[in-house]
Amino acid sequence: MATEYYTEELHGPHEYFDLGHFALERGVTLPGARLAYKTLGTLNEARDNVVLFPHMWSGTSKSMEMFVGEDRPLDPNRYFIVFPGQFCNGFSSSPSNTPAPFGAGAFPRVTIGDDVRAQHRMLTERFGVERLELVLGWSMGAEQTYEWAVCHPEMVRRALPFAGTARTTPHDALWVRAHENAWKSDPAWDGGFYADPADVHAGMRRHAELWSVMGLCPEFYSAEAWRGLGFSSVEDFVQGFWEAYFAPMDPNNLIWMGWKWRHGDVSRHTGGDLAAALGRITARTMVVPFSRDMFFPPGDCEAEQRLIPDSQFRIVDSLWAHFAMFCFGAREREQIDACIRDLLKEPART
Repeated sequence: MATEYYTEELHGPHEYFDLGHFALERGVTLPGARLAYKTLGTLNEARDNVVLFPHMWSGTSKSMEMFVGEDRPLDPNRYFIVFPGQFCNGFSSSPSNTPAPFGAGAFPRVTIGDDVRAQHRMLTERFGVERLELVLGWSMGAEQTYEWAVCHPEMVRRALPFAGTARTTPHDALWVRAHENAWKSDPAWDGGFYADPADVHAGMRRHAELWSVMGLCPEFYSAEAWRGLGFSSVEDFVQGFWEAYFAPMDPNNLIWMGWKWRHGDVSRHTGGDLAAALGRITARTMVVPFSRDMFFPPGDCEAEQRLIPDSQFRIVDSLWAHFAMFCFGAREREQIDACIRDLLKEPART
């Protein structure tokens, strides 16, 4: 089933950048590595109209295309918008598409830093890009945004992390480990060497149930907001939304992406000093958490924002908590578009 999910029929055409023998941050070299990506718009002659929009955990390069349009702040007539696919997303090098000896459960551990180094190579070597007008992302896309802003301050003019942190908190790391273990608790997972992803159905259901609890908030269920999507009960919502979302995906891809999320930490560049790492950022930065988000509560995001020079802080209010970015309502879309529009109007600091 997973092989039917990671197809261009569902996710649209991709381009690929060959990384060759790619040295990973944790010491392993991944042979034949490649980075999948999509673009919208046209790169101008000066190569200075680039927006980089990495995606979230479980997503693909298609996931954030919904924010692009001629009537939107990310107008493809003005910007060249690049959607890189992170490692383990099913299109870039992943457990599901890598041959032995590194396929399936033997896929090496990759990091947010590996993603960003691959993206940097693609942008500089394929497109000759030296400056990014904006880097933005949601959740794990926000982690990549922070990594870019810390590691390449000379390139990033504006940074907009939505609902994510520069360093994964202990609470968030515990959560990610719990959802990894939901898959692994299924005997059919077999250390990542299952015959068919659909065999790990019991783990998938436990995994989806965890997301139904932590991905949203108590107020969402009290208000029965799921009815707005056409569901008749909480159980109907869990099965028809959460299980339906995860069922086609490859468990190893999600587990390995989760490991990256769990170990996200820009302070590894500064000996564990988060203030020193975030102090490197020269981009005009707006930090935007979502109200009621239990993964990345506004307080955690604000604590980091205070360490970023001349940065801004804004909260998107939504009953959808961490999943406000899906913009199931016009209210969420308007707030998120306003953040993007306002930051693009701000003069860059670099």
